[in-house]
Amino acid sequence: MNNNSDSFSVSARIRSFMHALEGIAEIMRTQHNAWLHALATLCVLAAGYAVGVSTSEWCFLIVAITGVWVAEALNTAFELLCDVASPEFHPLVKKSKDVAAGAVLLSAIGAAAIGLVIFIPYVASYL
Repeated sequence: MNNNSDSFSVSARIRSFMHALEGIAEIMRTQHNAWLHALATLCVLAAGYAVGVSTSEWCFLIVAITGVWVAEALNTAFELLCDVASPEFHPLVKKSKDVAAGAVLLSAIGAAAIGLVIFIPYVASYL
């Protein structure tokens, strides 16, 4: 998989892109929380469109959504590597997996906080 050629290749970039898409598909196939993230993403996008959030608010929402997805992807990759490195239970592997899962939770809490800051004024204006 490692090509020692230093030259740029469009076909190699396309292959890299395809590998990345395979990784995203793997997350969606195997991680139950990814479905919750997908649902939350769709709800936020729909709500943002419905209330007409500003361009800067869209930027914050996109960064928050992306942060959660990146954390989930890194957590998944980390868990897979841990399972290869230590197929048998090890308390330190459990702790490291828990910390990685905690990172996803922290990113989701931060994203929810951003969502509340953005959407509460819109909701309040309808009341």
